[in-house]
Amino acid sequence: MEERTPKGKKVGGRRLHNALSERTVRTAKVPGRYFDGQGLFLMVQPSGAKSWVQRVTVRGRRQELGLGGYPVVTLQMAREAALVNRREVRNGGNPKTNRQRARGVPTFAEAAHKVYELRRPGWRSTKHAGQWIGTLRECVFPRFGDHGVDEISTEDVIAVLSPIWHTKPTTARLVRQRIGTVLKWAVAQGLRPDNPADAVKAVLPRQSRASTPQRSLPYDEVSDAIATVRGSNVAPVLKLAFEFLVLTAARAGEVRFAVWNEIDLEAATWTVPASRMKAGREHRVPLSQRALDVLAEARGLRSKQSDLVFPSRGGRPLTERGFVQALSRLGIDATAHGFRASFRVWAQERTNIPREVCEAALAHTIRDKAEAAYARSDLFEKRRDLMERWARYLDLQPADVVNLGAHREAGR
Repeated sequence: MEERTPKGKKVGGRRLHNALSERTVRTAKVPGRYFDGQGLFLMVQPSGAKSWVQRVTVRGRRQELGLGGYPVVTLQMAREAALVNRREVRNGGNPKTNRQRARGVPTFAEAAHKVYELRRPGWRSTKHAGQWIGTLRECVFPRFGDHGVDEISTEDVIAVLSPIWHTKPTTARLVRQRIGTVLKWAVAQGLRPDNPADAVKAVLPRQSRASTPQRSLPYDEVSDAIATVRGSNVAPVLKLAFEFLVLTAARAGEVRFAVWNEIDLEAATWTVPASRMKAGREHRVPLSQRALDVLAEARGLRSKQSDLVFPSRGGRPLTERGFVQALSRLGIDATAHGFRASFRVWAQERTNIPREVCEAALAHTIRDKAEAAYARSDLFEKRRDLMERWARYLDLQPADVVNLGAHREAGR
């Protein structure tokens, strides 16, 4: 934000002192900082809102103290408050800390736990809830967890993110988002005027991207990505389509153009026609219980203009760019197609499911012609167990140690 001084006042060489007048304060409209001297300045926001801020240096560290908004706090009142603060600093005190104690301003860690408790009931995944506060506890609290929530500066946020910005880009973006969420709460509570987490993207260098166009997440971050999308302001139908895509390990085009007559809810099966499959063969997809729950929610958004399962406005199919833009905006470093790779690695590392079953779940073509000639089954029931385990893994239930086949036999 631009720094401004009244006409005729010098900035360098000598300090400003009582540089503002009541008329200057009243008529200031251009966004920026208008300095009065002794660290006091008037901040004019793009919205036209005006507030008083004072810069002080406490034990070698610069702080900015909010003194209230204009016109409730007049120029003279702001000067008097600034004088009191300067005297307190000179006597070894910290005006901000003392004000926090008097006003009950929480530390960043206390504010983070308040936000965590407010948001937790809306998270279906207990793992996401644990990861949300866990990343702050690990990466942020050691740096400024004990600082007042109104003390946090852009420099503080950058100091947390810089060490992991390139080495752990996905984690860094999630940490930035979660710091921003806590500070947005602080702004809403009137505890601070701005959110410094919003400014760091313009300061930190651009993160390098993987050379492959189909970026994927480690499988243990997929549930976190689903929760991030679900908790965002992305269109409801896109949220459902994204989760359905992940749960079924399907391609984006298969999901975007899915219609209701392809879905057999009683049989928990989605039959994708050959015309929409890469291999040119009809593909049956077993639907987990969570996938059925997503479809139940999707029925509530059904469009009168089309029979699409996940219609956009006007009943048109969702665009592939819609997935790309949503994931990018939310800091999820993966493509929609990349979640198929996440599923495949999970199946390889966390289950003992045979390779051919996993490949069939992805509708991959068997390259060996001799093997393909004898592969007459689509391994559907085995794939059903696999997809149910994948859904339960994403919901953090210990399905990997449950024999689903035996469970079904016992329930008959």
